[in-house]
Amino acid sequence: MSIFSKIAAGEIPSYKCAEDDRFYAFLDINPLVKGHTLVIPRKEVDYIFDMDDDELAAFQVFAKKVAVALKKAFPCKKVAQVVLGLEVPHAHIHLIPMNSEADVDFRKEKLQLAEDEFKAIAAKIFGEFEKL
Repeated sequence: MSIFSKIAAGEIPSYKCAEDDRFYAFLDINPLVKGHTLVIPRKEVDYIFDMDDDELAAFQVFAKKVAVALKKAFPCKKVAQVVLGLEVPHAHIHLIPMNSEADVDFRKEKLQLAEDEFKAIAAKIFGEFEKL
């Protein structure tokens, strides 16, 4: 079972931003910017393009809804969608509020946030998601 499956199952704590019966969104603990969110399928699948078409379509629709909530919670020019990462064998999408392309540079130093900041950010996104 991957670390992301354990997070989605509640076995490992996370800062929940959104969820439904098939997908889960939570804050990246090494964020590029405030609001940097990961979206995962609850079903463990390593590679996003191994998902069947209906599952992949539903995943994208869920990610879109999270992105809308994220943009409302953290006003920005756009919310970037990035699919990368070989370190966790579980399909995931990074949603990153951006005002410039520099906001999506994974080589830059990550933010160091306190637990109360993570909680406040997640609550803000979750609140906007619940309104949709």
